Amino acid sequence: MGKRIAIIGGGNLGTAIAEGLLNSGFSKAGDLTITKRNVATLKPLKEKGVHVTDDNTEAVNKNEIIILAVKPFQVADVLRSVKESLNENKTLISVVTGVLLADMEELVGKKLTYFRAMPNTAIAIQESMTCICSKNADKATAKYVNDLFSTLGKIVTIDEKLMEAATILGACGTAYAMRYIRANIQGGIEIGFDATTASLIAAQTVKGAAELLLKKGTHPEQEIDKVTTPKGCTIAGLNEMEHRGFSSSLIRGVVASYKKIAKD
Repeated sequence: MGKRIAIIGGGNLGTAIAEGLLNSGFSKAGDLTITKRNVATLKPLKEKGVHVTDDNTEAVNKNEIIILAVKPFQVADVLRSVKESLNENKTLISVVTGVLLADMEELVGKKLTYFRAMPNTAIAIQESMTCICSKNADKATAKYVNDLFSTLGKIVTIDEKLMEAATILGACGTAYAMRYIRANIQGGIEIGFDATTASLIAAQTVKGAAELLLKKGTHPEQEIDKVTTPKGCTIAGLNEMEHRGFSSSLIRGVVASYKKIAKD
């Protein structure tokens, strides 16, 4: 795409973004810079041709797109340290939980183009669900940022007021799905499968179910109806789960997580 990108923070998320941009062909290695205090851990990216440095100011000076991927408590110090290098030609994208667009603008003290993006851990395999909002962005820049994160999975543009909810549904949701899969594996073992086979069946079944909704655009109940025959084993299992509070406990869990992030 031609633009030079700096990723400030070479932790798990920052390196996953870099790998995804390279693997998808969105960016050339020579157009990517990634920073970290301990640059030795970034050796695999360096060997691919990515510029690796421990100098955040250098990274900001030499690149147009700045992706902030540090820990929340580091944001203020990092932005204050590089704000002299930020100008109207730079686009600042935060993938840090809880950092508002207004927070970034206040720390930088300049009218730049700001974005917030909330990906999830599946970004490591280019299957993230990323929610995006922005401030001062023109159509061309918004398209570029959307295209960037589209190479790393699915995207949706939302109002910033929904970003905490997006964190729960899209990021925490990965843990909820994993817990379901784990329980399914345990059930599979109890009915006769070894752990490896049960894990494969459970994970692929969930993947297939999700792909049905994404590709066909159907409602979950429509797909459920296709496998629930009268007096069948599926409806017997579903009803028992509902009697035990399956749906209500999941909904309560989502709401509890949201209340926690909204309060904090």
